Amino acid sequence: MSENKGDFATDVRLLRISAIAAAGGALSTIAADFLLHLIRLFTNLFFFQQVSSANNSPSHNALGLLVIAMPVIGGLLVGLIARYGSEQVRGHGIPEAIEAILFGKSKMSPKVAILKPLASAIAIGSGGPFGAEGPIIMTGGAIGSLIAQYFHLSSAERKALLVAGAVAGMTAVFGTPVAAVLLAIELLLFELRPRSLLPVAIACAVAGFTRPLLLGSGPLFPLHTLPLGPIGLLSSAIAGLIAGALSWGLSTSLYKMEDAFGKLPIHWMWWPALGAVAVGIGGYFQPRALGVGYDVIGDMLQGHLLLSAVISIVVVKAIIWVVALASGTSGGVLAPLLMMGAGIGAIAAPYMPGGEPAVWPLIFMAAALGGMMRAPIMAAVFAFELTGDANALLPLLAAAAVAYGFTVMFMRRSILTEKIARRGYHIYREYSIDPLERHYVEEVMTRTVASIDAKTPIADVLGTYFGAKQKFRAYPVVASGALIGIVDRALLDRAAAENRTAALGTLFGRTPPEIALPGETCRNVAARLATKGLDRVPVVEDEKTYRLVGIVSRHDLLKPSTSVFAEEREVEQFRHVRIFGHASAVPDEGHESGPGERPSFVVKRASVQQREESPSTED
Repeated sequence: MSENKGDFATDVRLLRISAIAAAGGALSTIAADFLLHLIRLFTNLFFFQQVSSANNSPSHNALGLLVIAMPVIGGLLVGLIARYGSEQVRGHGIPEAIEAILFGKSKMSPKVAILKPLASAIAIGSGGPFGAEGPIIMTGGAIGSLIAQYFHLSSAERKALLVAGAVAGMTAVFGTPVAAVLLAIELLLFELRPRSLLPVAIACAVAGFTRPLLLGSGPLFPLHTLPLGPIGLLSSAIAGLIAGALSWGLSTSLYKMEDAFGKLPIHWMWWPALGAVAVGIGGYFQPRALGVGYDVIGDMLQGHLLLSAVISIVVVKAIIWVVALASGTSGGVLAPLLMMGAGIGAIAAPYMPGGEPAVWPLIFMAAALGGMMRAPIMAAVFAFELTGDANALLPLLAAAAVAYGFTVMFMRRSILTEKIARRGYHIYREYSIDPLERHYVEEVMTRTVASIDAKTPIADVLGTYFGAKQKFRAYPVVASGALIGIVDRALLDRAAAENRTAALGTLFGRTPPEIALPGETCRNVAARLATKGLDRVPVVEDEKTYRLVGIVSRHDLLKPSTSVFAEEREVEQFRHVRIFGHASAVPDEGHESGPGERPSFVVKRASVQQREESPSTED
């Protein structure tokens, strides 16, 4: 039956979903452009009292002490929108998208698509220390979800379009289509199938090609550094450790501050305004910590800032970001992490051997992102696409991987999943191929099946098969070798009350029984047993002849898990033997090492107790 098996399970609906994703990618790019213009509009309104979408930085304001009031006014407006519009506008976007995917059947409301960019533009435009990527991820996801709902697609197809819209929006903001696809794989999809990967890739490609028409082309922060020497690998690992510690400190501080807000005796609607007081004060002392700060990130990467200015920006940015985000306002986390990571790199650069000082802000930036988001491959590629610096790609990967390892070891959850856990949902982020996906019914089914001929009288069936020596709970019923149904005691007792002498076959109508095919995956059959409430299902040769070839039960479907158990639990132990003066690896077959010999190399499995498999039809 191998000719019926392929690498993937898919159908022609994939083409339809991909076409819709392409349109969604273009719409997300338009939405991203609109959001960036909206942020600039509110920035000009709040800090320069003019109606304009010119790209002015809030750091250039001349408001004096009045600058403290701007974030407070913005926070108050965000609180009102969240209270009377949609509470989903609160937060930085990615956790909300994950929650919708895993626990909301990938459904988002039109309110979110409208109010999220509005609230975020107000929060960032009034000086909030956030990026535009989180809001556009939420907005793009809402666009994809709404399109899917319009076409009445399944939950899995909605998820593909939601994620496609979300990462297409990220592509439009940063011009990083490959990193956006990796963000989907590492954080949002929770699977790796053509039905989700293809729409996501197409949406990002469309957004990448559409972006120059609206937002410009080329890397956001062009940079070129020299390749690192051999010592650079060690220095990259040190950078990863420092960035991992930074991720731990920021995440821990954020949720402690969030707990502090939760203890306040006022409604959460007022929290964004209260948190914005800290933003305003920080912005008064260090204006460059306000807003998105893409210009500041560029200056840090190019080495255009004095060390004292970098230290001031990083400290103020970290404080106001933690306080503002904990207050429940609206804004993204990627841009602040990029700024703080680049700032730490600029501070550490003079002390990092193995490479020129200009490369370390970039490496620390990627490491901070990889550690905080727990997406190291995305972080490395993201930093590369932001700068176009191919020489830095390898150290970017090394630093991001070490930061990721640090946070995996020392943090139970990331900044994203902690938010969801506090809402009562736990997310386990280790993925592997389901053993039921790679095993087929023919591999686990019981081939020797006790069946009953349809001509047998009901009374005889009761006495022979369901008497004191009953062996199986249910039996397939066949007529001329073809399956017509499956019988159990409950069915027989009801039939016997009416006519005990009738043939067993009279109990079954023309409706075909539930079956499995040998070439089906165990996962498909397991899902069918669960939805139908069945314990077992007959296996037939094909849907034309219905010739019975076996039976598969829930117990049979556990068999593939034994191989996974062996891979995870069985261990190998080793010893070495000296042969002709050289240590060689040989299997130990019970040989005792002689005098002067090194212990022999042993390849043996730790004992694993596995119970004997009983026939699948027994209970």
